[in-house]
Amino acid sequence: MSLSTHVLDAACGRPAAGVPVRLEHGGAVVAEAVTDDDGRVRELGELEAGTYRLVFDTAAYFAGAPAFYPEVVVTFAVTDTAAHHHVPLLLSPFAYSTYRGS
Repeated sequence: MSLSTHVLDAACGRPAAGVPVRLEHGGAVVAEAVTDDDGRVRELGELEAGTYRLVFDTAAYFAGAPAFYPEVVVTFAVTDTAAHHHVPLLLSPFAYSTYRGS
């Protein structure tokens, strides 16, 4: 199972470049990356079945600007290890949403 993410700055209508992203499993960090100029982390590695947490460091992204959420944590379960999983994040200083992408 492979994993990717895409962060979009909904307030500005553009990709959120430079967002630090951490993947955790069982309390351990298993991968770290930073979103590229298109707001993407294209590959966070091959994963086995289980529960994972994607932690987005939104404080770093919004540094110097008022924002309510210093980090966004998306917890998800991997059951199909053959499938690619994509977790998009729509972000603004005072709100966020996520969904299972393709």
